[in-house]
Amino acid sequence: MEKRTILAVALSMVVMLGFFFVQEKFFPRNTNTTPQRTSDSSGVQETAETVSVASEGAASVFSQEAQTQETRFPDSVEDIPLQTVTIETDLIRVVLTNAGGNVVSFQLKNHLDHGAPVEMIFTGDLESQAFAVAFGNMEDVIARRVMSEKRNFRVRWISDYIVEFSREFVVSPGSSFTMIKRYEFKPGEYMFELNIAMDGGHSLGSFNFRGAAYTLMFGPQIGPRFAKLDQRYEFRRYLTYRGKMKTERVNDKDPTFINTQPSWAAIAGKYFTFVALPYASQYDLAFAASKTESGIPNTSRLFISRPASSSSRIEDKYHFYLGPKNLQSLNIYERGDNGFRLRETGLIEVASSKGFLSPVENVLKWFLMIFHKMIPNYGIAIILVTILVKIVMFPLTKKSSESTMRMQALAPKIKEIQTKYKDNPQKMNAEMSEFYKKEGYNPISGCLPMFLQFPIFIAMYNLFNNHFDLRGAMFIPGWIPDLSVPESVYTFPNDFQLPLLGWTAIRILPFIYVGSQLLYGKVTQNPGQQGNSQMKMMLYVMPVVFFFILYDVPSGLLLYWVMSNLLMMVQQVGINKYLARKKAAAGGGNEAPPVIAIPKKRKKK
Repeated sequence: MEKRTILAVALSMVVMLGFFFVQEKFFPRNTNTTPQRTSDSSGVQETAETVSVASEGAASVFSQEAQTQETRFPDSVEDIPLQTVTIETDLIRVVLTNAGGNVVSFQLKNHLDHGAPVEMIFTGDLESQAFAVAFGNMEDVIARRVMSEKRNFRVRWISDYIVEFSREFVVSPGSSFTMIKRYEFKPGEYMFELNIAMDGGHSLGSFNFRGAAYTLMFGPQIGPRFAKLDQRYEFRRYLTYRGKMKTERVNDKDPTFINTQPSWAAIAGKYFTFVALPYASQYDLAFAASKTESGIPNTSRLFISRPASSSSRIEDKYHFYLGPKNLQSLNIYERGDNGFRLRETGLIEVASSKGFLSPVENVLKWFLMIFHKMIPNYGIAIILVTILVKIVMFPLTKKSSESTMRMQALAPKIKEIQTKYKDNPQKMNAEMSEFYKKEGYNPISGCLPMFLQFPIFIAMYNLFNNHFDLRGAMFIPGWIPDLSVPESVYTFPNDFQLPLLGWTAIRILPFIYVGSQLLYGKVTQNPGQQGNSQMKMMLYVMPVVFFFILYDVPSGLLLYWVMSNLLMMVQQVGINKYLARKKAAAGGGNEAPPVIAIPKKRKKK
């Protein structure tokens, strides 16, 4: 009886093994039953491969044969087809791949770049992917000793805006874990949520791959595409925010490791930005820049390293913003009226101005937007802001003109003192000081409007160069289609540049500017200044020098300066006529007042 029992068990095992062999040989199991909502699917099959995960305290590298023999985790040898997933909202169109569960395209539908939606993932020739995960510490990942995982994940749709990628990884015989990457998007927002979960169950009790659980990477660069970073047309800046304090970091060579545990970190361009908000403050962050990657003039990467965990399950939540760098889009994460219920994040600091002139710039921006609401043309709004600035500065300009006229009246006495004490400079300065005090005259008062105008000019430059709403803002169709960039009437073909000058196009506004500057100098020149060589240099040479400096500045800035010159010219003529009448009424003697008028054209005989 015992022999029969043993024989029956043996025969049963043979039958069962034969059944499994036939089933696996002729009727292979397909475990991928998730609906495929993808824009592209190829027949590329993933075969079982080496899992090169450097795990401390466990064997990490296994051959293809060893993995095939592992039957507890069938997904380690499962064939998963390569596919892409597309999610589209009213603002963005995102393309993801199940090769690593990464993002390959992030387009902003309402913002154009050369007629096409702005692409926020600038990949270059290597077709790099964003939001990839590598099992290793940040230093190894940056040094490329640990590459990101790009094996095919299973895809599961949760809803039209939520998609989940999952896959099993074998660490050692009998030890494995499941990774899940879950993306959630919201209509009306440029922000999305990424959840990363790792579950080792009973087979893996901790996650420690060379000192970290994993490293999440963004790169190689944020869009839109650019030819070069020159800090004027386009730039990349690294920002961190902690404790209501924004810090700007610039590093073009070595990785910048952040040890301040910021609330968020950002890579900011001129008009668009990428912001990462990790929920756990103990994460390690690093920026890395390079100028050597194929197809990309400069790279700007962000690395987030998740510390090692002694738990068998970890779940992390991140929020990422890829979108325009304007207050309208960022302010919803201050007020809390967003789909993720975030508030007081400080994200508006990404779009805020920096420097001691930022208050002036913010005031000018506020008036610019008010005028644009009244008349929806930013060119006209710039003209109205220019008129407003001249009205505000009129009292100072008037006082400067009065000071100039007073200086002319005192000029004979000043010349007499200078001639009398020309061999004794100390005595001459003392006499001049006493004379100015007696007459109640301050020689610096005439220069005050000039000193005040320069900071306003710098604030205007920053405003017109960085204000998001000026991007693509048209003033005159066919001539000035974009106030944020230089206008042109002819662009040289084949990227040709004029030797020495580096000009790539013929522009009209710089010539109009230099003409208005020369005319303003001619009209406002006082009779006593005609023989002064220094004044001639200021009035005639400096505009020509600035012509070359300002040739490639945004057209909005030149529009402001041309209108400023014209308004100052008209303003100065009116002020001088007023002062002439005032002096005549006061009985100013026989000396003719310096009435300034626009020179008339001579009639041809």
